[in-house]
Amino acid sequence: MADVDAIAREMTAIAIPTPGGPEALVPERRPVPVPGAGEVLIRVAAAGVNRPDVLQRQGKYPPPPGASDIPGLEVAGTIVAAGSGADKLVGQKVCALLAGGGYAEYAVAPAGQCLPLPDDYDLAEAAALPETLFTVWTNLFERAYAVGGDTVLVHGGTSGIGTMAIRLCNLFDVRVIVTCGSDEKCAQAKAWGADHAVNYKTQDYVEEVKTITGGQGVQAVLDMVGGDYVPRNLSCLAEDGRHVSIAVLGGPKAEIFIPAIMSKRLTITGSTLRARSVGFKSLVADELMRTVWSFVGEGKLRPAMDQKFALADAAKAHARMDAGEHFGKIVLVV
Repeated sequence: MADVDAIAREMTAIAIPTPGGPEALVPERRPVPVPGAGEVLIRVAAAGVNRPDVLQRQGKYPPPPGASDIPGLEVAGTIVAAGSGADKLVGQKVCALLAGGGYAEYAVAPAGQCLPLPDDYDLAEAAALPETLFTVWTNLFERAYAVGGDTVLVHGGTSGIGTMAIRLCNLFDVRVIVTCGSDEKCAQAKAWGADHAVNYKTQDYVEEVKTITGGQGVQAVLDMVGGDYVPRNLSCLAEDGRHVSIAVLGGPKAEIFIPAIMSKRLTITGSTLRARSVGFKSLVADELMRTVWSFVGEGKLRPAMDQKFALADAAKAHARMDAGEHFGKIVLVV
């Protein structure tokens, strides 16, 4: 530990006494957590708001064993103390991926899941990076092997995941088609960098993908809907295409036509991130440092920012997300 005398013993954090709507998020006083070996204590400047936080608030996504019951999967701030093996990081500005605990004035993170920030990088923007960056990179670029010259289909084009996918595709020369729920959101997605945007409420995205790709289909689909989208997504894939599921907002079950998978040699995969090991997440952070992080320093990788709310107004932030009108990331500022 370092500089313990300058650290408060208690902090304000957002708790969920009883699952429910946004009003279930209640500020309360909690002890400041203590970092263990290989961990750091971050004085939080801002915390990102993500869909898994909403599911946790509703009682549908409990924290993994050992994780904080405080919601929040990503933060940015300054490391003010550290456990053994991480002392050299004290004083650094970082953003970090967490398994929980982000909606608070202080949060503990494994040192390997922290990414260093340029001195002039806005901390609210930094807090909006880790969860979507780790998720999109591991699923679209690792599991789905997206490479320059590919065309991919991403659902939820104006969500935090969708906007991060668009930006990464732009940086790595991947053509990206997104789906959105209104013409306005389609326009926002295209202005952000999507090559094509399809209004799934007024257009058949399967037919639109066929038209856009000249009947060839896309090399990969990043899907957060599930349900009856899955067989439709598979029909959008080109030969040897890859389908990656990262959420099931439209339902956990799907009926698929197996001969189509066989004839086109499709790959169906998926993953979750929160419960993965510290070792795995640290390896992802290392890969991001090597492949992506230079774009952060150059100002080429910034998240799409929607609205900022004070930590005590976490309920208002969740109401904003529940309404579904946001573009990009919602952030809590401490």
